Amino acid sequence: MKYKTTNVCATYIEYDLDNAGCLHNVHFTGGCKGNRIAVAKLVEGMHKDEVIKRLRGIDCRLGTSCADQLAKALSGQ
Repeated sequence: MKYKTTNVCATYIEYDLDNAGCLHNVHFTGGCKGNRIAVAKLVEGMHKDEVIKRLRGIDCRLGTSCADQLAKALSGQ
């Protein structure tokens, strides 16, 4: 899946969901290298609902963050 981000340095987030709803292969296009690699590794294999619960509302600037954008992507917003 591919999600177009807003108000963050990363421009897109790509990811796969398996049949159980677990997240795999998260890739951020653009943004801070360390942040995008860390977030991707931390959420690998985690159920999407848990990712949404943990990351939604994290603010970096302009009321959102790359982590928050991932939560929005997973929740279908």
